Amino acid sequence: MKTYDAIVVGGGVAGGIVACTLAEAGKHVLLLERGKAMRFEDIPRDHLRNHRLSVYGHNTGPELEGNPRTWQDSNGKIHITLPYHSSYQNNAMVLGGGGRVYGAQAWRYMPQDFRMASTYGVPEGSSLADWPISYDDMELWYERAEREIGVSGDDHANRFQGPRRKGYPMPPLPDNRSRKVMQEAAEKLGWNTVPIPLAINSVPYQGRPACIQCQHCVGFACPNDSKNGSHNTVTPRALATGNCELITEAQAERIETDAQGKAIGVTYITMQNGQAVRETAQASAIIVSSGAIESSRLLLLSSGKLHPNGLGNDHDLVGRNLQGHYYPGAHGLLPDPIYDGIGPGASLATCQFNHGNPGIVGGGMIANDFIKLPLILQKWGMPADVPRWGIENKQWMRENYSRVLQITGPVHDIPSPDARVTLDDSVRDKYGLPVVRFSGTTHPETVKTAHFMWERVREWLTACGAEKIWGDAPGLFLSGGQHQAGTCRMGTDPTNSVTDIWGRVHGQDNLFVVDGSLHVTNGGFNPMLTIMAMAFRCSDHIARQI
Repeated sequence: MKTYDAIVVGGGVAGGIVACTLAEAGKHVLLLERGKAMRFEDIPRDHLRNHRLSVYGHNTGPELEGNPRTWQDSNGKIHITLPYHSSYQNNAMVLGGGGRVYGAQAWRYMPQDFRMASTYGVPEGSSLADWPISYDDMELWYERAEREIGVSGDDHANRFQGPRRKGYPMPPLPDNRSRKVMQEAAEKLGWNTVPIPLAINSVPYQGRPACIQCQHCVGFACPNDSKNGSHNTVTPRALATGNCELITEAQAERIETDAQGKAIGVTYITMQNGQAVRETAQASAIIVSSGAIESSRLLLLSSGKLHPNGLGNDHDLVGRNLQGHYYPGAHGLLPDPIYDGIGPGASLATCQFNHGNPGIVGGGMIANDFIKLPLILQKWGMPADVPRWGIENKQWMRENYSRVLQITGPVHDIPSPDARVTLDDSVRDKYGLPVVRFSGTTHPETVKTAHFMWERVREWLTACGAEKIWGDAPGLFLSGGQHQAGTCRMGTDPTNSVTDIWGRVHGQDNLFVVDGSLHVTNGGFNPMLTIMAMAFRCSDHIARQI
């Protein structure tokens, strides 16, 4: 049995940062990743099978066979769901995690995002709470993530942002046609706008070239290695130290504990010569960084005599408060072509309505979306009165594809304790482990917030001169997906949180959760930069403890 200073379970954006910080601090690290280490050539650019349109499959992991999940509807009926179904709430399972195929929006949360309960009160039936740390506690770590991962942006444009000590390390990506049209419309409305900060190189940075502005960004791997994540920044640094051992295609089965209930190691499964082989490694510290869904699953799988409900779950909190993001949006048909083929497409946003909306809890950021491939527009973005098939459909696409503008964006999810991850003992994965079961929905207040932002989207499209606007109003559903967060929330009280302010699981000395699971609320932005900043913050603390 091998012994390490630390075992990191999950090689996504958080796990790569944790492994790098510890390895560069001289610690002997084992990094376990469930997915494969995929090159660009290994991640298909199939318009029918990707993380933006996964009707027939996707282009990373998990494998479609042997990896089911289940979800429980409002009538209590259990449904099996597969990795390419929307109900699976999939994030890419591959070395680098979602960072291999994300759009790379790199927003800081606002100061108010850490104080939502104090700012708005707690809606009845919700689990809205303040973070145990503030924006000021995070500012240094935001700066570090922007510098070490690489973020382009305009640090002066957003008058609603929190204070910054330093600007972005790279300027914004070049302008495109939709940014110009939207900015003129926002000025008419009196709205402040800002170029979207992106973890994409606008100029050569850290030995990687500038973005070539292709049309296949979100949902696909970068052909130019200009989209920054852990896979091309911190994970290679960790391996270069010689202190980090990486094992891919390794499924963590459980966290092992000693007679006193203390976490001492991880049992994981790999396939060798077609057979599942179990191995156990020991460590002074164990860091779970598998994303909000799989991290909570692993804690629940790690039950024992002293922890019958799973590790960190004495108060039935592990897996609760699952959050993602609602994306209220609409399409508008403009009189002139708006599509210019210049990627990534998402280029201009407003934070005018993240906070301060009368009668609304929170708000959100809205922006133009990433380039929508023709098939994706045809599948999800056409007006209801256009036939779904046939010559009229094709004619509409030929005449209008280049004139369609989509505006959308994430809103504050108001967390609900009933939106949760549990284990389904009746359904097993290919290794015989109970799979994730989803249940519940977001809080109804989220729908109210999303509807408010949906109206702002329509207002902006109207100001852009849209001749026709379409898009469904938000409804009530479980919010998880690629922005999953909240299932192991941090706090100071073990009766209402799973970890302390450093991600240390309450009741454990050396077991940590470091990923979006920690988020008490998920902000009105893409959470990636906050996940990264938190990973730098927590791993710096862990390195000094072990």
